[in-house]
Amino acid sequence: MSKNGPLALSFHALVVVFMLAPLVVVCLVAFTPENTLSLPWHGFSLRWFRAVFERADFIQSFYNSLILAVVAATLATFIAVPAALAITRYRFPGRGFLNGLFLSPIIIPHLVLGVAMLRLFALMGVNGSFVWLMFAHVVVITPYVLRLVIAASIGMDRSAEQAAESLGASRFTLFRLITLPMILPGVAGGWLLAFINSFDEVTLSIFVTSPSTQTLPVRMYVYATESIDPMMAAVSALVIALTAATMIILDRVYGLDRVLVGRH
Repeated sequence: MSKNGPLALSFHALVVVFMLAPLVVVCLVAFTPENTLSLPWHGFSLRWFRAVFERADFIQSFYNSLILAVVAATLATFIAVPAALAITRYRFPGRGFLNGLFLSPIIIPHLVLGVAMLRLFALMGVNGSFVWLMFAHVVVITPYVLRLVIAASIGMDRSAEQAAESLGASRFTLFRLITLPMILPGVAGGWLLAFINSFDEVTLSIFVTSPSTQTLPVRMYVYATESIDPMMAAVSALVIALTAATMIILDRVYGLDRVLVGRH
C-alpha cells in the first residue's frame, strides 16, 4: 500500500489536471485581445465579454435557458419525489415497468428523442412552443432526480415515521415534517443535477426550439457554425463562473457533501 500510495496520488492528480485543463484554457482565451482563439500572450482584454453583453440574442437565449432549467428541474422534482417513494415503499402491479419507464430517457440517445419529439410536436402543431420545449426537458432530466431520491429513500430510517404515525400524524404532516427533511439531500442533489443537465442540453433542444425559444447552448452551437472567434470562449467562461458560483452558494447554504453524497 505504501508503494502504491504516491503512484495512486499522482494518477489522481493527472486525472484532475486533464479534466480542468480545457476549462482553464477556455477561460484564458476569453481574455485575449486578438481576433483569433489564442492565449492572451500580449495582455488581457475584456473586449469579448463586452461583445457578449452587446448581443441581444445571447442575452435572450441565456434568460430562456435559465427560466427553462429552473422550471423544468422543479417540475421534474415534483414528479420524481412521489414516484420514488411509491417505487421504494409499495409493491404493486407494473412497479418495475414504471421504474423502467421513468429511467428510460437515460438509455435512449437524445438525438433519437429529439427526432421523435420533433415529429410528435409537428403532428400536434406545437412546434416552437416554450411549454412543449419544457415538457421535452422534463422528460430527459426526471431520471436524474428519481435516481437520487430513490437512493435517499432506500437509505432512510423509517422509525421516526412509524412513531409519528402511531401518534396520529396525518400523511401530509408525516411527509412535510419527517420524510421530506430526511430525503432532502437526495431531492436537492437531484434538482441540481436536473438543472445543470437542462441548462446544458443541446442535442435534444436543437430539434424542438424555435428562434424565439432558442436556448444558450443552441445559440452557441449555431454561432460556432457561422464564425470562430473568442466570443464563444467568453460565453463559456461566463457559464463556468455561473456554475461555480451556484456550487459555492449551495455549499455555503446547505453543504455539497450532504447534497451529492446524501449524508445527514
